[in-house]
Amino acid sequence: MRGESVEEQNFLHTLKRSRKDRWLGGICGALGTLTPAPSWVWRLLFVLFLMIYGTGLLVYILLWIFVPQEEEGS
Repeated sequence: MRGESVEEQNFLHTLKRSRKDRWLGGICGALGTLTPAPSWVWRLLFVLFLMIYGTGLLVYILLWIFVPQEEEGS
């Protein structure tokens, strides 16, 4: 935490599942809004990790469970 900026510390606190850009749980839409990569890139990465390593689905489900959904007006 010493050398980290405020943005790096608050990244996980600002991560909320998207209500607008979603196919399943809104995880990729949320990652697309918080990172320079668009949501379709995140979807592609999760599918590739699912096919290559088999962990994409597990990570997605865990994020779906533990990341809160954004508020209705956001």
